Amino acid sequence: MILDENPNGSNTSSNPSLPEMIEQQMSRRSVLVGALGTGAVTFLGGTLLSRQAKASSASSSSGPGAFLSFPEVPPSSADTIVVPAGYTYKVILPWGTPLSSTGPAFQEDASNTAADQAQQVGFNHDGIHYFGFPGFENRRALLVMNHEYTDASQIYTAAQGPSITNNSSGKEKVNKALEGHGVTVFELRRDNNSSYRGLQGSAFNRRITGNTPVTFSGPITSSHPLLQSTVTPTPLGTLNNCGSGYTPWNTYLACEENFNGYFGANGAFTAQPIESRYGLTASGFGYGWHIAEPRFDLNANRNEPYRFGWVVEIDPFSPQSVPVKRTALGRFKHEGATCTESGGHVCVYSGDDENGDYLYKYVSNGPWAQMFANGQHPLDFGKLYVAKFNANGTGEWLLVEHGNGPLTVANGWADQADVLFRTRQAADALGATKCHRPEWVAENKNTQDVFVSFTNGTGNNSPVNSNRDPNPYGHIVRVREPNGDHRLTTFDWSVYLLAGDNFYDPTVPATQAIFGSPDGLWCDDDGLLWIQTDISNSSQMRADRGYDRIANNQMLVADTNTGTLKRFLTGPRGCEITGVILTPDKKTMFINVQHPGESTTYWNGLNGAPTNANPSTVSSWPYGGRPRPATVVIRRIDGGRIGT
Repeated sequence: MILDENPNGSNTSSNPSLPEMIEQQMSRRSVLVGALGTGAVTFLGGTLLSRQAKASSASSSSGPGAFLSFPEVPPSSADTIVVPAGYTYKVILPWGTPLSSTGPAFQEDASNTAADQAQQVGFNHDGIHYFGFPGFENRRALLVMNHEYTDASQIYTAAQGPSITNNSSGKEKVNKALEGHGVTVFELRRDNNSSYRGLQGSAFNRRITGNTPVTFSGPITSSHPLLQSTVTPTPLGTLNNCGSGYTPWNTYLACEENFNGYFGANGAFTAQPIESRYGLTASGFGYGWHIAEPRFDLNANRNEPYRFGWVVEIDPFSPQSVPVKRTALGRFKHEGATCTESGGHVCVYSGDDENGDYLYKYVSNGPWAQMFANGQHPLDFGKLYVAKFNANGTGEWLLVEHGNGPLTVANGWADQADVLFRTRQAADALGATKCHRPEWVAENKNTQDVFVSFTNGTGNNSPVNSNRDPNPYGHIVRVREPNGDHRLTTFDWSVYLLAGDNFYDPTVPATQAIFGSPDGLWCDDDGLLWIQTDISNSSQMRADRGYDRIANNQMLVADTNTGTLKRFLTGPRGCEITGVILTPDKKTMFINVQHPGESTTYWNGLNGAPTNANPSTVSSWPYGGRPRPATVVIRRIDGGRIGT
C-alpha cells in the first residue's frame, strides 16, 4: 500500500483499541514452538488439537516432499529476486506489456502516451488471482491483477518531469496515470512442461482503469444523489486497488484503498466531518491531479470521492461486462475482500487499512447459489458487521445497519445508504475496536481459522506491549468463530505471530525468522500461510528503524499445522512483495513485485533519489534499466509442489 499522509489515522473516537486488548493477553500467552521457534499464541480457554489434527490429515496427502523442507533464504539487500535452492522463477507481464502483439510497445524512456497505457499492463501490481479454464485448469487461465498507484518519477519522461500543470500537458499526464491504475485481465498458456506465458491478443485480455465506466449496486445505486456529478455525469473508474478477493462464482473483487489521496482543492477548502473521517484534504497526497483535472478538484466536484472506497466486482470471463461497485460491503479503505462460505452463505472479510481503523465482515442473507436462482446478488443483500475485540480473548461482530443501536434517524442517520457512505463513522458510533492497520485476511479452509495481518501502528492510547508503541513491526491475529461458522456474531481471538527482530525487540523469539510489516496473506489448501511484507521505503534497511537486518521486503510461509516459519523469497530494492496464488496442482506460484526502485531513504542516501531523468538509482529490476513492477512465476526445478 501507499502510506497515508496521516500516520495516526483519521479515527478520533474514544473506542478501545486492539493494542489494549493484546497488551492484556500477552502476559498470559502460551507459545507453540516450531522448527525455528515460531510463536503462535493459543486461544484463552481453548485448544488447537482437534483442528490441527484435521488440518494435518488434510496436508498429509498433498504430494511429494515435506512441507517447508526447502532451504530457507536469508535476508537480502540485493537488487534481485532470491528463491530457495531447487526453485526457479520467471518474470512475466511487467508494467507496459501490450495486451496485443500489435499494441504499443513499452518505451524505456517512459514516452508511452495515455492512449498507449490504456492498451498495456498497468503500473504497481498488487492483488492477484488465477482463474483456470474448466478442463485445462493447470494449462490455461486468466490472470487478474490490481494496479494500486503510479509513481510520477517513473511513468513520465525526463522532459515531462513529475509536476502537473494546468494545461493540455497536465491533462495528458493525469490521464496516463489514470490509465495506469485499475485492473488487468491477461490470458496465460502453458505448453507441455514450459512455464506460463501471456497470450497477447486473447479476446479475454482487458484493462479496467481509472477511466472505465462503472456502475453501483446494492443499497446505493448509481442514481443516488451523492453519486451525481456535472463534471463526470457517468461514474468512471476504480482507483488505488490494493488487495483483492475472488468469489465462489468465479468473479474477481478489486478493492479501493487510499482513494482520498487523489483529490485536492483549487482555492480554500474546509472539510466536512465525513470528508475529514476519510482523509480528504486540500493537498491530498501531492499528486496534483486536481490542478489539471476538475474531476479531482473538491471545489469543482464535491461528490466524486463518494464514488470510491468500495469493493468492485469484475467478471474476467465476460470482457464486455461493466464493473460493479458492491455498496453493501461498505465504504472504507478496503485492503482486500476475502470470501469464504458457511452453510452456502458467502462471507467476506475486509480490513480498513489505516491506523486506528477496523476489521469488517459481510454475510449474505442466504446461500449464494439460491440467491442467484431467486434473482438476488449475494453481495447486494446481506449484513455488514464490524469487529469488537474483548480483553478476555473473545469478540463480537457488531451489526452495521440502520436502526441498530445508535444508527437511528434520531441520531442523524437517514437510512442504510447513509450508513454505508459513512461506514467509518457508523463503526465509530457502534464502539468497534481500533486496530493497527488491519490489512489482508486469509482463511485456513481446513480449520476455518481466519488470519488478519496488522502491518504496524502507533498510539490509540495503549501499546501492544511495553515496548511496541509505536509498533513498527506489526503482527498477525487469528480469529476463530464457533464451530468455524462465519455467519455467527461471536468469536475468539489471539495473537498468532509477532513480527520483528529480536536484536531490537526482545519480545520477538530469538530463533524466529526476522521480518517486519506483514501485509499480504494467503492460506493454501494445506494450511500453509503465505506472509508477504510491506516495509515502508522510509524504514527499509535503516538501523535507526530496526530494519537493517531485515533488509528488503520478503515472503515467508508458516505451516499452521506445526507452527514452523521460514523465509521463502526476498525481493529487489525498494519493492513490496504482494499478491500470491497457486495453480490448482500447486506446482506453480504467482506473486507480484510492486514499486521496485521507488524512492527509498536508505538507498537515496547512497545513490541519490530516483528522478524522471534517472529512475534507476534505487533499483534497475527486472531488466537492468527503468524499474518495472511485474509478476513473478515460481516453480520447483523438479516440478514438485510449491512449499516443499
